Amino acid sequence: MKFQLACGDVMPGCPTTFSESSRDALMSAVAGHAAQEHGITQITPEVAEAVSAQVRQVD
Repeated sequence: MKFQLACGDVMPGCPTTFSESSRDALMSAVAGHAAQEHGITQITPEVAEAVSAQVRQVD
């Protein structure tokens, strides 16, 4: 099972996509991208919830 996220679903206009084998690995990759590309260094509960809501599980 894979977990996928399109950053543009959370940050309109961002073309970056993620695909990882675990939700934890996906969230870690997304957090690194958010800091580096979007200047978001503090992952608030609201940000985490917005991201989590867009994560898709693919068989």
